[in-house]
Amino acid sequence: MREARVKAYRRGVFAETLVALWLRLKGHRIIGRRYKTPVGEIDLIALKGRQLSFIEVKRRKTMEDAAWTLPTRQRRRIIRAAQYWLAGNPRFHGYDIRFDVVLTAPLRFPTHIENAFS
Repeated sequence: MREARVKAYRRGVFAETLVALWLRLKGHRIIGRRYKTPVGEIDLIALKGRQLSFIEVKRRKTMEDAAWTLPTRQRRRIIRAAQYWLAGNPRFHGYDIRFDVVLTAPLRFPTHIENAFS
C-alpha cells in the first residue's frame, strides 16, 4: 500500500474507534466492528435495547465532505452485508433494524444520523 493509503486507513480505524467509544457513552453496546463479508463491510454493529444498528462511519476533512460520501451503490453493499450478518446471527431476527451513518471530521464532534437509509 502506498503511504497516503496507509495513513487514510489508520485515520479511518481511529475514527471508528472514537465513534465506538462515543456510542458506548450514549448507551449502545458494540457487538461488531469492521465486519467483512464477501458482499461488503460494516464498520460498527451496535445494540441498544431491541434496536440493532448497522453503522457506517465517514471521516473526511470537513463534515460537508463526509455528508456526501455514501453513494447508492455503497448503501446497497452495506444492506447486503447486514443481511449476511443477520443470516449468521439468527438470535437477532426479532430486533428492530436500522442503518445509521456517523460523520466525523478533525476537531469536530461526531454527527449521528439515525435511519440514514433503509
